[in-house]
Amino acid sequence: MTNSFIATIDLSLAGKMQEDLLGQGFTFSTPPYTVFSAQKQSVSCTLYTSGKLVVQGKAREEFITFYLEPEILQKLSFSYPELGVDMEPRIGVDEAGKGDFFGPLCVAGVQADEEGIKALLTIGVKDSKKMSDASVRAMAKKIKERCPHTVIAISPKKYNELYENFRNLNHLLAWGHGTVIAELIDKTSCKNVLIDQFASEHVVINALKKRNVVANLKQRTHAEADPVVAAASILARAGFLEGLERLSEKYQIVLPKGAGSPVLQMGVTLVRKYGKEILEEVSKLHFKTTLEVLGRASQ
Repeated sequence: MTNSFIATIDLSLAGKMQEDLLGQGFTFSTPPYTVFSAQKQSVSCTLYTSGKLVVQGKAREEFITFYLEPEILQKLSFSYPELGVDMEPRIGVDEAGKGDFFGPLCVAGVQADEEGIKALLTIGVKDSKKMSDASVRAMAKKIKERCPHTVIAISPKKYNELYENFRNLNHLLAWGHGTVIAELIDKTSCKNVLIDQFASEHVVINALKKRNVVANLKQRTHAEADPVVAAASILARAGFLEGLERLSEKYQIVLPKGAGSPVLQMGVTLVRKYGKEILEEVSKLHFKTTLEVLGRASQ
């Protein structure tokens, strides 16, 4: 079956599944050799009398990640195929918004011990880049309920001030990571820290030394594969989305994500309406997009 997820479940769970799926708005039928077949827009779920369960449809990943694995399967082989996860207590840190012209830069940290890591796995954390905005926001609430965390949102205006001081994005990021790490170590006394490597190793280490923070810091590429860093990536992304939304509401216009053509067009619209000073309030001025916006707006 193309694009199908197949698992075997205990048929004693069939009643719970039917009740759960009914509450989620699924409709039911009973084809031959099935206990039930349930359908909803973009996803179908069929349980056969053999105990074989088949999930299909465009929305299958979200259904499996947020319902089937935590509630029924009690394992995470689909959403977290790389498990054997390290259960050592640690802090994970990640950022969001550094590639977006509009909106804040957000850095987030999550601390989890073995119980916390299992909780994160159970709710289905994964790299925020693999999730929809709505799923990120919903998952962020669950993470905050389960784990100590810190989120700093650097508004565009503050970001631009900091960039003037640092003159280097990696040093600014290191300052943000150092701030979050220091706060979480103070909150939890956990000194094991894992981050996604975005610069030479000494950059973040030096930022921590300036704060007199002692940490067992590990940096690696694709650290979002770790559940604690993945949880941090979700909180950072949720913070970025909330900040972008607040700016959009303030200026009564929907600010797009990223740095592509729609962003350029929106920048031109804003400058023509409010003047070039608006960019300091809503965007990251060191992006080359700034010069492109100002050039087009003056035409």
